[in-house]
Amino acid sequence: MARHFWVRCLVFKVAVFIIFSGLTPSVSLAQSSDSCNGIFLSYVYNGGRQLPPNVSDSAKQPHRFESTLTVVNNGLDELQSWKVFVGFQHDEYLVSASNAVIAAGDTLPADVRNGTILSGFPVTDLKTAAETAGDLTQMQVQINLVGTQYGVEPPAVPLPSNITLANDGFVCPKSTGQGNETHVCCTKDPNFKTSITTGQEFLPRQSGDLTIMYDVTSTSDSDYWAEVTISNHNPLGRLDNWRLSWDWMRQEFINAMKGAYPSVVDPSECIFGGQGGHYKEFDFSKVLSCEKSPTIIDLPPTMFNDSNLGKIPFCCRNGTILPPSMDPSKSSSRFQMQVYKMPPDLNRSVLNPPQNWKISGTLNPDYKCGPPIRVSPSEKPDPSGLPSNISAIASWQVVCNITRDNGAARKCCVSFSGYYNESVIPCKTCACGCTGDTGRTCSASTPAMLLPANALLVPFENRSELAVSWADTNHFTVPNPMPCGDNCGVTINWHVLTDYTKGWTARISLFNWDETAFADWFVAVEMNKAGPGFEKMYSFNASALEGVMSNTIMMQGASGNNYLLAETDGHNPEKDPRVPGKQQSVISFTKKNTPGINVVGGDGFPTKVFFNGEECSLPSVFPSSGFKKEVSLFLTLSVPLLFIILMKF
Repeated sequence: MARHFWVRCLVFKVAVFIIFSGLTPSVSLAQSSDSCNGIFLSYVYNGGRQLPPNVSDSAKQPHRFESTLTVVNNGLDELQSWKVFVGFQHDEYLVSASNAVIAAGDTLPADVRNGTILSGFPVTDLKTAAETAGDLTQMQVQINLVGTQYGVEPPAVPLPSNITLANDGFVCPKSTGQGNETHVCCTKDPNFKTSITTGQEFLPRQSGDLTIMYDVTSTSDSDYWAEVTISNHNPLGRLDNWRLSWDWMRQEFINAMKGAYPSVVDPSECIFGGQGGHYKEFDFSKVLSCEKSPTIIDLPPTMFNDSNLGKIPFCCRNGTILPPSMDPSKSSSRFQMQVYKMPPDLNRSVLNPPQNWKISGTLNPDYKCGPPIRVSPSEKPDPSGLPSNISAIASWQVVCNITRDNGAARKCCVSFSGYYNESVIPCKTCACGCTGDTGRTCSASTPAMLLPANALLVPFENRSELAVSWADTNHFTVPNPMPCGDNCGVTINWHVLTDYTKGWTARISLFNWDETAFADWFVAVEMNKAGPGFEKMYSFNASALEGVMSNTIMMQGASGNNYLLAETDGHNPEKDPRVPGKQQSVISFTKKNTPGINVVGGDGFPTKVFFNGEECSLPSVFPSSGFKKEVSLFLTLSVPLLFIILMKF
C-alpha cells in the first residue's frame, strides 16, 4: 500500500515537472498536427547555454539557442515554395538554418531581431498526404535553427512572438502553445482570389520593381548552361554599373560566361577544394569563378560583338539598366554562364538555382531580392527564324523590390531658391551622411546656413568663407561650430524663375561632384499641385508620367546632351576649387489647369526629386518672399554656365 502511494507521488511529480519545466509531451504536438486540416507550423525550443563574455547586465548577456521549426502540409493542395515568418523578439542573431534560407536574400549569419521569413531550400514544395499516402518525408520539412539571443536566461524559454505562413492565400491565427513550443494551423482563405488551379505544376510569375530570370537552356550530368535576364519594371528605377551576386549552395562553380564577367577571376578555391578532388583531369586555369558568393559585372559596349564573350542580346552596356518609361530597349540586361555541379547532383535532371540574390548599382536605389521561385519554362523565338519558340529546360524567377530606409543617408540632395529672394536654401546638413574625419570641426546637427547663389558652383568643403561672408552681409547668425557639408555626389538646384498671371517657370540645375560621369541620366520631379500645369522643357526632353504618377515629370538630356560629366580640376588646381559637371534647363507651367496655385508659397517647388532612381534629400522650408535684391539669381548662375558653353566654340 505504501509502495503504491509512493508510485502515485512519483507520477504526480513527473507530471508537475513536465508542466512547469517547459517540456511539452510529443504526443501533444502530434495531436495538434493531426487535427489541423491545413498547413501546420510548430516552433520548439530545444535548449541553449550561456555564451561568453559574462556581463553584469542580464539584458546584454548572450545565450546560444537551438530550435526546430516544422512545416507540415495537411491540406488538400500541394504547398509550393513555402515561406514561414518567425517573429524573433529577443535580439536574435541566426547563425545556421538547415533546409531553409532567408527569403530576403540575407546570407547567414544574419541579424533577425525584427523577425524574418524563411523559405525552403533545397525542399521548396510540400506534397499532400493524399498524393503520398501520408509520407512525411514528402509532406513535411524540419528546419534546425542555431543562433544567439539576448536577455532570456534559463530556465526561461526564448520563443518567438508569433509564427505564420507567409504564402499568399492563407489565414493564420496567432500561434499558441505552452512550455518550450508554439504552433499554429493555417488554412486556405476563402476570399483570396488566385490564378493558381489545383494540380498546376508551377507558380505564376510575380511582379516587382526588378525581376531576374534564371533559365537553364541546356544540361548534362556534370554541368549546365544558364541564361540570366535582369528586367527593370519600375518607371523610376535604374541601375548603373550593376553588380549581381548570389550564394552557391551545392559547391557549384562557373567555368565560362558570355555577356558578363566575374569581378574577380580566381580558380584557387576549386584547385584546393573538393572540386579539384572530384574533377581530377579538369583544367582549372580557365575556370572563371570558384567563389561561393561570386559578384558578376556587365561588359563594356566594345565587347558586344566579341565572338567569345559577347553576341548576347541586351548585354554589354557597362551595367546600365534604364527604366522602361525612359527607353524600353535598354531596360534589360542578359548574360549566359556554364555551371559545373558536384556530387551527389551529377544528374542532368538535378538543377538547383543559387540562393540569396543581391543586386546594386552606383547612386541607385537599394533593392531587396526574394528567393528564386520555380515558374513555367521561359520561351523565346527560334533564332533560325522558324515560326516557333524555344523553351528553357527549367526556369526560376527572382523578384527584387526597391527599399527605402527613411533613416538612411541619401545619395543626392536638392537646394531651393527663387527670384524673389537672393539667398539659397542649401541641401541639409549631412544629407548624404557625415564621417568623423571631416578635416575640420563641424556640427552634424546644426541646420545648413543660407548661401549666396555663386556658392552652388563651389564644392561644399570650400563654402565656409562664402557662407560666413553672406551671413555678415545679411546679418544672419553664424553658428559655432559651423554645420558640416551635405557630402552628396550629385546636387540639384530648383529655382522658381518667374511667376505671372497665366503661368510660371522654374530652372533646374544639376551638379555632379563625383568622379563618375553619368550617361543617359534622368531626373524625376513630383509636383503635387503643379503637375497638371506642366507645359514644356527647353533644353531637356521631358514628359509627364501616366496613371498614379501623373504628377511626376520625367526629364533627361536631349540627344547629344545626355552626359553629366564628372567633377574636374579648376583652371588653376593649386588655388581654384574643383569644378562640377553641370546641366541646366528651364521648365514652364500654365496656371490654366491649376487654379489657385501659390507658386511662391511652396506650390512651385517639388515634393519629391529622384536622380537616376534614387530619391534625393529636400529642404524642409521654402525661400521666404520677405525681401528681394536687384541682382538676379538667374544671372548669377546662368552667366558662368553660358561662359563655359561659349568657351567650347
